[in-house]
Amino acid sequence: MIQPTTAGSGRHEPALLDPRSAPLPAYGSGSLADLLPAVAAGQGVPGLTADLGLEPADRVCVFLVDGLGWELLKAHPGEAPFLTGLLGSSYGGTGTPITAGFPSTTATSLASVGTGLPPGAHGLPGYTVMDPATGALMNQLRWKPWTDPHVWQPYPTVFQRADAAGVHTCQVTSPDFQHTPLTRVALSGGTFHGRLSGEERMDFAAEQLAAGDRSLVYTYYSEVDGKGHRFGVDSDAWRGQLAYVDRLAERLAEQLPPRSALYVTADHGMIDIPFDPESRIDFDEDWELRAGVAVLGGEGRARHVYAVPGAAGDVAAVWHEVLGDRMWVATRDEAIEAGWFGPPGAGVDERVYGRIGDVVAAACDDVAIVALETEPHESAMVGLHGSMTAVEQLVPLLEVRT
Repeated sequence: MIQPTTAGSGRHEPALLDPRSAPLPAYGSGSLADLLPAVAAGQGVPGLTADLGLEPADRVCVFLVDGLGWELLKAHPGEAPFLTGLLGSSYGGTGTPITAGFPSTTATSLASVGTGLPPGAHGLPGYTVMDPATGALMNQLRWKPWTDPHVWQPYPTVFQRADAAGVHTCQVTSPDFQHTPLTRVALSGGTFHGRLSGEERMDFAAEQLAAGDRSLVYTYYSEVDGKGHRFGVDSDAWRGQLAYVDRLAERLAEQLPPRSALYVTADHGMIDIPFDPESRIDFDEDWELRAGVAVLGGEGRARHVYAVPGAAGDVAAVWHEVLGDRMWVATRDEAIEAGWFGPPGAGVDERVYGRIGDVVAAACDDVAIVALETEPHESAMVGLHGSMTAVEQLVPLLEVRT
């Protein structure tokens, strides 16, 4: 959309995006944070409510496929015949997706899944965010630098609450994740079972479902996301992983015990961003974007920008002027009030407020703010995610019942 700069001049410049126009996560009604509370409430776990239109089931397995966005799945029926055949079952049979939170990134989404809380409450509001107590940039996926996990995220998980209510509860995933801080604060409760191959995870998840009269089982697969980052979602490697996951999901569905529901979902989608200066703007070389910035956080499609003292207003103005036609650019308070990190007007926890950037920028166009010198690994990724566009934010909630 464009608008003229002056009447009759013939000159045009792009219209700047209003941050309030960003497509918000469906917190409270159709987001990842609502899934486990709805499931556990249906199993009789006290103190949990969420209305996703899901019929209760005694035994529930959640299979989370990292990077399996709704738009990507719909576009690949040949690679994923089983999963695309379930599209009509999504979101309680409405045939529609649910949403990740913001940003649409793994650490944030897994914390929302496990705690049943939006990012403004659980406190993992990005890939990297600044710790207000130290000024250090905290990587919430790798948990570096070390921070006490239960100070950073103090709420109990839904798994812990289900286990305490007598539900047979477990996680079946890679052994590498057993002792990670992210698992401790987001996915712990009941028993952790490490299994190396995807087939082993599916088979054991089915066994664990049958092991209790009421069961809550979580299983996970990462390499759809991994191949997307490395090769892009338009690559044979990515399509091969999608086909493999399709077979895994069918394998698990065929083994479901009676009175079971299987939900296949994801933490985010992904988009390939071209490797050109127009599409990948290098923060390390852009003097305008660097001016007044003390720390750059987040990731290419969802940036937290921390200003030097007294410069927050100037940084917001410059980022809005330079990027505002391609990214939703908001101040911290604007983003919170608009509902980026939780329901509109709900605010965020006090301990979380300073973790959010003075300025928050989320991509609307096919663009990323990279940092070739300071973030070489992330800047080399082909497929990216983090923002609120449909291809990144919308995720399936596919259902199989016995």
